[in-house]
Amino acid sequence: MGSVRAMASTRLLCLFNAKAAGSTKTLARAGWRSVCSRRNVCSSPSRLQSCMSAWVIDQYGTNEVLKYSEDTNVPTVNSPSEVMIKVHAASLNPLDISMRGGYGASLLKLRRDPMSVMDNDSEFPLILGRDVSGVVVDCGSEVTHFVPGDEVWAAVPPWKQGSLAEFVTLTEYEVSHKPKSLSHTEAASIPYVANTALSALVNAGGLCRDSSSNKRVLITGGSGGVGTFSIQLLKAWGAHVTVTCSQNAEGLVRGLGADEVVDYTAGDAAEQLEMMEKFDMILDNVGGEMEQLAMGLLKPWSGAKYVTLVTPLLLNTDSMGLLDGTFHAGFTLHSKAIQNLISNGVFYRWGFYAPDGPALDEVSSLVDAGKILPVVEAQFPFTQVPQAFQKLEDGHARGKTVVRVAEEDDRQAEGLVQETAEVEQEVQETAKQH
Repeated sequence: MGSVRAMASTRLLCLFNAKAAGSTKTLARAGWRSVCSRRNVCSSPSRLQSCMSAWVIDQYGTNEVLKYSEDTNVPTVNSPSEVMIKVHAASLNPLDISMRGGYGASLLKLRRDPMSVMDNDSEFPLILGRDVSGVVVDCGSEVTHFVPGDEVWAAVPPWKQGSLAEFVTLTEYEVSHKPKSLSHTEAASIPYVANTALSALVNAGGLCRDSSSNKRVLITGGSGGVGTFSIQLLKAWGAHVTVTCSQNAEGLVRGLGADEVVDYTAGDAAEQLEMMEKFDMILDNVGGEMEQLAMGLLKPWSGAKYVTLVTPLLLNTDSMGLLDGTFHAGFTLHSKAIQNLISNGVFYRWGFYAPDGPALDEVSSLVDAGKILPVVEAQFPFTQVPQAFQKLEDGHARGKTVVRVAEEDDRQAEGLVQETAEVEQEVQETAKQH
């Protein structure tokens, strides 16, 4: 009964209930049919338009560099394995704020274009936004898993143009079918944090569905996007989860399934953690002093792992250059890994986002089974992207901040559904009269 209450209370913290999600999904599908009818095409919109609306940056800086543009080039399907997605909703991550300020600029520019090391071509304009939920409108010739009209979700790699735009193009291996039980607004809150958490927990942490039962896991900074997803995933896998967060987020993380919660603002937080039974794994979303404390919280000489998502790699390449920065980061990782392995037999590792459409397929199944719920703290219309960035920048996240991109299409879809209902009612009344 307690788990049922927790599930219900968590759903209240989320943006929509299942009924609303179902109705929104219907509207989204109707909206896509409406758009196709209006444009008289069900594949690439670029055949009739070359420009789209998007929020872009032409330089790095604060919120003032965000610009709304209606003449951004529509991305095209240039590879046989690519799909073009009409964006219905996007969401923001702390990485978007960092990238707006130039974080990772050197390495990401090289990833976008390896030849850029030989020239000084600008990477601008850039479109931010790492999460997308929408509808496929065009596919490359070798795409086998998707067709136009499919509702999909994906995490957009940081080296690609983002989702704060009408359209985005990705490879089919980065895309997954959206959970049927979620609206686009709900779905957009999950992909990037899911791929990041899975990469950290599975690739770096060595956990999986079959090996997590009764494992003791500590998640620091557990009320943000990665934290709220990781709590639910680990509980679905049978792990015992302890979370650090502020006192006013305790209800949220307990509702998501956290077994124990420590208020990091309390003066005795470190003492509370040290008095607990040792952990098999720590997922650190905080860094700083927590890294030093965490090493003493792990089970010694038993294969325990510390995985941090706060790494110096991109900061180093930005400040030292690509070669020196990469070498310095690698040396730091190697030194800490050896030191901790020798001193107490624990593994020190860095976690990174990794694009993975098939992994999102598994997450979609867990979502539709009710094991993972979207946690949306705030939503903004497409016209208020700077306000959405400011909300995220204020800190103390309690879930995700979502941007509704296709609001106009949703209104048109709602009108279409209403018209259809009225026509059906008229037909029924006419049938009765006859």
